Amino acid sequence: MAGKLTANSYGKSAVRLTKVVRNGSRHELFEIDAAINLEGDFTACYEKGDNRNVVATDTIKNTVYVVGKEKSFATVEQFAIILAEHFIATYPQVTKANVELQQSSWRRIAIDGKPHDYAFTSDGPQHRCVRVTWSRGANPVIVGGVRGLLVLKTTASEWRDFHIDRYRTLKDASDRILATQIDADWAFNATAKEFDSHYESISGAILRTFATQHSLGVQQTLQQMGEAALDACGAIDSISFELPNQHRIPFNLEPFGLKFEHDIFVATDEPYGLIKGTITREGK
Repeated sequence: MAGKLTANSYGKSAVRLTKVVRNGSRHELFEIDAAINLEGDFTACYEKGDNRNVVATDTIKNTVYVVGKEKSFATVEQFAIILAEHFIATYPQVTKANVELQQSSWRRIAIDGKPHDYAFTSDGPQHRCVRVTWSRGANPVIVGGVRGLLVLKTTASEWRDFHIDRYRTLKDASDRILATQIDADWAFNATAKEFDSHYESISGAILRTFATQHSLGVQQTLQQMGEAALDACGAIDSISFELPNQHRIPFNLEPFGLKFEHDIFVATDEPYGLIKGTITREGK
């Protein structure tokens, strides 16, 4: 049976770059995981095995390192823009470049209260991330975000008064541990320039809201965090969240003659509830 190719793309993923920027004795560190995906005039390689227009995925991988060497950038967002522009400018057969970067979190080790010039420690499992989509003849679309930001609070969280039917076994909880892993994406608008400042404003608003606002459910907390992020940073017009529950189940102490006092729990992350939502600035 004859078939027609209706969509295609290809690229290179899991390209891991470490770049050290040496400003005298003080060094800046970037550790980045890159995924590059290209769209364009590549139909012939699928239909005829004609590869003359194909930029090899190995070439794409090498480009990350060479451009990383030759170009200066202060943020992962700037590097993503530089890479996307390179593929559009260099290869006329490419009609769209999709660049996704994730940056590992490192912070300077403090020695006698002073951040060290070139020694770092992990700042947790979270990654700062960015996705740049650049179509030929158009402006780039820039989406920033964070992955794997673990948060937990031991009280000021409820989950009760939810739907009752024959399948419900979960009891109301007026005081529980709330724990989740925040995965968030925010869409930058044309005013975006100071990406470090934007990241700090958005992530700070998310964390402050999570910590200080009484939660009647993850859904409500998602809404509150999204509104706080939009208020904190005028350079974004929307923010999307994925929040998986990371449950702490009360341990049954009764067989041991002990009373549960919201203190002994079993940590479990499977199966988990997954709450998603997008908060968009009014008028957008």
